[in-house]
Amino acid sequence: MLALSLLLALSSPTRAQAHTVKTGAEILNNQGFQPLKGKKFALVTNQSAMVGESHLLELMEGKGVPPSVIFTPEHGLQGIAEDGVHLADGTAAGIPVKSLYGTTRKPRQEDLKGLDLMLFDIQDAGVRFYTYISTMGLAMQAAAQAGIPFMVLDRPNPLGGDYVAGFVREDLPATFTSLYPIPVAHGMTVGELAYMIKGEEMLPGLAQLELSVVRMQGWQREMRWPDTGLAWVGTSPNLAQLESALLYPGTGLLEGTGASEGRGSDEPFQIAGWPGIDPQALAKRLNAEQLAGLRFEPVEFTPVRLPGISSAPKYRDRELGGVRIEITDYSKVLPVEAGVAILCALYGSIPEPARATFFRGGFDDMAGSCDLRKGVQGGEPSAAIIARWSGALKRFAELRQGYLLYD
Repeated sequence: MLALSLLLALSSPTRAQAHTVKTGAEILNNQGFQPLKGKKFALVTNQSAMVGESHLLELMEGKGVPPSVIFTPEHGLQGIAEDGVHLADGTAAGIPVKSLYGTTRKPRQEDLKGLDLMLFDIQDAGVRFYTYISTMGLAMQAAAQAGIPFMVLDRPNPLGGDYVAGFVREDLPATFTSLYPIPVAHGMTVGELAYMIKGEEMLPGLAQLELSVVRMQGWQREMRWPDTGLAWVGTSPNLAQLESALLYPGTGLLEGTGASEGRGSDEPFQIAGWPGIDPQALAKRLNAEQLAGLRFEPVEFTPVRLPGISSAPKYRDRELGGVRIEITDYSKVLPVEAGVAILCALYGSIPEPARATFFRGGFDDMAGSCDLRKGVQGGEPSAAIIARWSGALKRFAELRQGYLLYD
């Protein structure tokens, strides 16, 4: 059994500046959880559901409205399981905990029997291939099937609400890491996205779902995470640092290649490299791109086994040459575009024979299109590849307009 005090200790939020944004969870807490009084409900959550220095579960327990069952996404309730690790069910403070990243990825109907509501509160990364939004959509389907309402406690998109970038997944089949026809960085909150998933029928069976969102107060679309005044709680073991989360939409694409994305180091998604590559030349090439808000420093690093974080990183115990990506102005960073530039630079810097195996299975799924891979393989400049997604982004921006909840 996991005590709630232990859950809080494991969350380890970083200190924030003056409090600016009130999340949906905070709003509901300030209301004394009145909409939940007298109801039996399920809660889809993990360690990121913080309200100040208290976890949502602690606050619910303290006000006499604990959930009847807890559902957890990839990485588990504490957020400490490695990516891809399937998790078993358990309990927390006597409450059944059902994993949605084990034998099933959708709540079972038998676990929803007798419930009046399903609640979702998870901090997302704002990236299509980050699996929490897939879990949300499948939970929405389960709620619709059970005939119970679904409520989202909204939280900020750490990348802001104005930043939209990357290929829209249109011509590839849906997968758990690419479930919706949206761009890599969609610029929506989970509440906004939930409305879009239902309204645009991105998943079947949602037409009759009673969906509501507890909106934030004080959040504006131009805000990136440091502007919110909220403490950053690592959403997963390798996004423990805010810098990693801000770069992840671009450097996360390296997971579908033979290049290192920094797993096995204390700077995951903040460094990138390849065996034998010239760090100075790579840094010079990337700095010449003059990418907004970023500077590239040459670095040599050796990925190591980090139990619970990265047990089997690429090139374990092998020295790599590469770059460290320093954020000089978080408000100007375009992470997906930076990721494309890094892909092009790495591919162009490695020996010709190695290029045949540079891209691995799953890359197109993450990218949302084969165009990114083909452009890099064809030696196209990053700007030309980026220009190719502009038409689809314009259509997406028009589509999402009707679902936005904040200015």
